[in-house]
Amino acid sequence: MNVKRQVDIPIKYDNLVFDEGLRLDVLVEDSIICELKAVDKINPVWNAQILSHLRMLDKRLGFLINFNVAKIKNGITRIIL
Repeated sequence: MNVKRQVDIPIKYDNLVFDEGLRLDVLVEDSIICELKAVDKINPVWNAQILSHLRMLDKRLGFLINFNVAKIKNGITRIIL
């Protein structure tokens, strides 16, 4: 599988481009965005962050994965645009 880590997302606004505006944790096969966390409580802002990343990169599928859970299946949130 083709996996890229710490992918920079350029921000485009009014013909201005900021090359290092945002950064993805993991991009899988140039189509799936994964945001990785290890926290006690999930912040709703992270869902909005993934939605923004999906829109900016014209992707449809993202995952918010929290590794600080007893069972990993309880720490995975699927986000579809």
